[in-house]
This record gives sequence, C-alpha cells and structure tokens, in this order.
Amino acid sequence: MLLHGHVYTAPSRIKGFDTNVVVTPSAAAAFFAHGYRFCIRYVGRRKASANDLTHEEGASLLEAGLGLMVVQHVESEDDWTPTPDKGAAYGAEAAKECNQIGVASGVCVWCDLEGVAVGTPAEEVVGYCNAWHSAVAAEGFVPGLYVGWHAALNRTQLYRALRFTHYWGAYNLNSDQAPAVRGLQMKQSESKPLDRVAGFDFLFQTDLIRADTLGGRPTVIAPESWLE
Repeated sequence: MLLHGHVYTAPSRIKGFDTNVVVTPSAAAAFFAHGYRFCIRYVGRRKASANDLTHEEGASLLEAGLGLMVVQHVESEDDWTPTPDKGAAYGAEAAKECNQIGVASGVCVWCDLEGVAVGTPAEEVVGYCNAWHSAVAAEGFVPGLYVGWHAALNRTQLYRALRFTHYWGAYNLNSDQAPAVRGLQMKQSESKPLDRVAGFDFLFQTDLIRADTLGGRPTVIAPESWLE
C-alpha cells in the first residue's frame, strides 16, 4: 500500500534530519514542533533489519507533517570494495524495500558512498554507482548519491563519470570534495545542542537543503499540507 502523500521538490533552506533509529509518532511530532520538515530513514542492502524504515513508521512521519526520503545502509563505513555486481544487487534491494514500504515513485532514494577500501580502482566505484543508479531508477525512484569520507572518486569523476544528478554531502565532506560544476543540493551536519529535541536522545544528524549550482533539489514524499 502506498504511503498517503504527494511528491514535492523540496525548497531551499528547509531543515531535516537523518537517523538509523525508528522515529516514533511522538518523536516525529516533537521534531516537527522543533522546526524540522523532513526525515531521511534507512533501508537494508540484503534484507530489512529491526531499525529500518517500515510502512507504519513512514505513515506516522507523514502524519506528523514531515517529508520523507530514503537512504540505504553502506556495506562498511571504513573498508569495503564496491563492484558493479554489488551495485546492481544493492540497488535492486533498495528499490524492492521502498516498494514494500509504499514509497511513491519520484522520491529521492540515496546511495551511501563512503569508506571505500584504499586502492579500489575508480572504475569499480563508478561501475557500482551507475549499476545502483540504474536499478533504483528502473523502479521509478530518483537516485541520489550521499558523498562521504573516502568516496574514492574525485570531484570531476563524481560529476562526469556518474549518472547521478542529486548529491548529498556528509558532515565531514570538505567543500573541495563536492562534485564539480553541480555541487551539493543537501548538506549534512553533526547535531548540536540547539538541534536536540527535549525528551529524545537518539543519535541523528541534521540536513539542510539548498539548490545546487544547476538548480537541482531533492524530491520527497510529504503530506498534502506540507510547508503551508
């Protein structure tokens, strides 16, 4: 069953958060009251785990007034080897889980590129990313790339060698590591004391949307009254 909402292109300057923790209805309402307007939640690489996004959680996030995007768990944050076969398999799983959850077509689903093993050939990383992109796009979702620590591609490769047109920068990504020409359309930051929400101490990062230099912005599923 599809989540009840509409697909929007997110405006610049709105703030959201990402977390690997199930967001309860009370937490979603509290984060909305604190000024957050979207949430990014995880799906698995091979199968769903206990902390991953479900239809029920997605529905409660929308009910609280939050928009929703999806990101897939990375294989390892510090030492893994991408291959085109992995990209196709992981991308297919991301799309499958999004379909099972009821995420609407046209919503951004993010590939987490970080922690690539030292010495991995760039062509393998490119092959992984483009195979992941193809698998997710084939199911009607909008593929995006989260660029984190040690993505193993330089600025030019990120822009010219990949099929992606939506980029999200990690909290520890330097400005000179962002994709050339286009840049980022969402930037993550470590949460600070003023970002915290009273009564909820789970780990999350904050995310700010800003149009990239070509005008690109991510897409979300959100309730009909979103941002009104």
